[in-house]
Amino acid sequence: MSKSLPSPLLSVPLSQFVVIDVQERLLPVIQDHQKIAASIRFLMDSAALLRVSTFVSEQYPKGLGPTVELLRNHSATVTTFEKLKFSAAEALTTNLSVMRIPPLEHRPSSAFGFSFTPEVISELKHSRCKVEQIVLAGIETHICVQQTALELFQMGYQVFVPADCVGSRNIDDHQWALQRMAHAGVIITTAEAIAFEWCERAGNASFKTLSRRVRDRDAERSTTSASRVP
Repeated sequence: MSKSLPSPLLSVPLSQFVVIDVQERLLPVIQDHQKIAASIRFLMDSAALLRVSTFVSEQYPKGLGPTVELLRNHSATVTTFEKLKFSAAEALTTNLSVMRIPPLEHRPSSAFGFSFTPEVISELKHSRCKVEQIVLAGIETHICVQQTALELFQMGYQVFVPADCVGSRNIDDHQWALQRMAHAGVIITTAEAIAFEWCERAGNASFKTLSRRVRDRDAERSTTSASRVP
């Protein structure tokens, strides 16, 4: 019998949501930053509603400031961690116990940091917790988001990136990063698609709440678009 392929759909018990570096001194220089922040907030609200755990990274907060207020003031339980590496993959897997990393003495040395040899990847796959799918949002698409996505994918995770929840200072960097990630095997999608995959079915209280939030989001986006028309 052939080995079954992983489901292309997100599942709440297998999912984790990670918001990368949406910080006060970085967000304002990102293309369409208000729209991106609003989409991330929508997905954070959806994750809280549907009980998907959320982690938030901050890249050198002493210099770039904390996570923006829109995302920081959230009623859901959010775990925040600091990092210096552009990729958040190692910080996630070590500090937040998404999976167990081999002891330091068993890690191969590398001039560029932690190297994922076939032996290490094999151990990671056999020792990880139940989380198999990671949704990444944040900035910048071509730096921290992309490096995190590619490393997590190399570890054996399914990685999902909602295109409307990531951004860069330069639109070309953003678009080419999405293309590169997709070519590597990362699933590019949207915030609303992710929310409804987590929800899975209609006819329950979560669906009704999510549907109301989607309508509110549509109305807000329509108002914003109308205000831009000369």
